[in-house]
Amino acid sequence: MGDALSTSNKKVKSYGRQQEEARMAWLFSAPALLLLLLFLVVPFVLAIGLGFTNQRLIPNPNLPTKFIGLRNFVRMISDQAFLRGLLNNFYFVAVVVPLQTGLALTLAVLINQKLKAMNLFRTIYFAPVVTSMTVIAIVWAFLYNPGEGLINAFLGAISLGKLGPYSWLLDTKLVFPAIMLLSIWQGAGFQMVIYLAGLQDIPDELYEAANVDGANKWEQFLYITLPQLRNTSIFVILSTTILAFKLFDQVKVMTNGGPQNASMTTMVHIVNQGFGELKVGYASAISIVFFLIVLIVSLIQRKVLPEEREVA
Repeated sequence: MGDALSTSNKKVKSYGRQQEEARMAWLFSAPALLLLLLFLVVPFVLAIGLGFTNQRLIPNPNLPTKFIGLRNFVRMISDQAFLRGLLNNFYFVAVVVPLQTGLALTLAVLINQKLKAMNLFRTIYFAPVVTSMTVIAIVWAFLYNPGEGLINAFLGAISLGKLGPYSWLLDTKLVFPAIMLLSIWQGAGFQMVIYLAGLQDIPDELYEAANVDGANKWEQFLYITLPQLRNTSIFVILSTTILAFKLFDQVKVMTNGGPQNASMTTMVHIVNQGFGELKVGYASAISIVFFLIVLIVSLIQRKVLPEEREVA
């Protein structure tokens, strides 16, 4: 009887402790949840409602707000700027994600060596990530300057004057690759740090066993490093894809989508429509469609890439 009471009391105390921990967890999470509610959930719900109206940023008595149904969504089909921006977004993702991921992995492997001054190189490679994208875009705009830009000067020097000068940000064929190059350079440091953490988590015993078996460095990389970094790579690819779809700052600062919409992106088009053209209803409709597109792409990636729990 006494043992049963003791067991019952332990269960009650354990349940009470769990309830207390749950209350504390909600208490500490409340500020973050409140901010998410105010700045993410509520605006998105409002955007859904505004997407079916002709709401303008500045109220106009001559153009009262009214429900217009699917007119905003139908308009997108013939909106060349929106279609070009969406195409550029997928183009950017298809090129930048694999190149940036590969560069980040290469840098992580290089600076994972136990050599002097490696902390200095880690800082140098990561510095662009913590620098304001606006500042970086302005600096790179000077580098791309067709007359006095350092990039054109470098190309001319190594080619003995046979290459350049190029109007990087004014040429419809060069402007978007130029923005891609900037983005790859700026963002690789973030993925590098993630890969570096994954590399340092790989047991040294695996490499020691491979050395005993006579495996060279390339074989160790293929059959030990890459498989062990599988979960890390999944996270890097997913996060980089989402960040790539959010492409905005560098385009807005350097070209504002020009020339001739050659560097237009969906985010830039949304801002231009909402704050430039004052068409909040139409901008909200584009936001809804773009959110659904990114969500579908993310779900497809999660389906195609193996789940973390499924990786041995």
